[in-house]
Amino acid sequence: MRAFAYAKVNLGLRVRSVGADGYHPLRGLFQSVDWCDEIVVEDAESDAIEVPGGRAPADWTNLAWRAVAAARSMGRTGGSIRVVVRKDIPSPAGLGGGSANAAAALGLAARRFSVSFDGVRTLAAELGSDVPFALVGGTAIVTGHGELVSPEPLATGFALAIVVPPIELETRAVYRAWDTLGGPDGPPISSGDLPPALRGYAPLANDLYPAAVSVAPAVDDWRAELAHRWGVPVVMTGSGAGLFAYFATRREAEEALSAVPAGVSAMRAVEPVPHGWREAGE
Repeated sequence: MRAFAYAKVNLGLRVRSVGADGYHPLRGLFQSVDWCDEIVVEDAESDAIEVPGGRAPADWTNLAWRAVAAARSMGRTGGSIRVVVRKDIPSPAGLGGGSANAAAALGLAARRFSVSFDGVRTLAAELGSDVPFALVGGTAIVTGHGELVSPEPLATGFALAIVVPPIELETRAVYRAWDTLGGPDGPPISSGDLPPALRGYAPLANDLYPAAVSVAPAVDDWRAELAHRWGVPVVMTGSGAGLFAYFATRREAEEALSAVPAGVSAMRAVEPVPHGWREAGE
């Protein structure tokens, strides 16, 4: 079985102070985009995981493998499994690649091991805060610790230019910095700077941006440089360091990427898609 796992962009992310459970409640507008990894889950003589190109852990810590193992433990059948993760989504970047891989692997493994729909949702929440959204995908309001996903009408009519600068940010470090800074709000984008399909959600902001900049000031240097070259607001996704801006068409986003400074880790022009993952052939 083979599936495609799609990146997500946090079009908006509001964070609140850590609760008694040790987690930060959040409310975000999440969007799946057409930048994807490929996941294979198949029967084998013995358990194995492969990551051609080595862009993610090729061991049992890999989130896709953990998803398969969890589904097997919950399922009504068993058997050895080979998992192959072919990466294209950069990580870490705030694009949810690992979570999308887990969602796709979980979806495939659930069918292989006869796991119920309710079981799949339970496992997704246990695997990571972005996995429940990746399981659903499209456009959604995400709340709680990421486990509450409320689908919205698919946002269309725009493209994004995504740039991942050569900066690695560790999610926990960014959240710690946000706490240390006293829980600042991120800089908002007003409705006039958003595509028509998103103006009803305005203003949109990423509260983790000030924290990311405090950890790695070069993030703001990259954002300012891209905003200068493109002439539009540039926003960070997730805990970073991926940056993006809105354009009317994919062609305009591709043209914007032609003006990006040298040295980026990755970049892509993308458009919204209605799913967080899908099985090949569907």
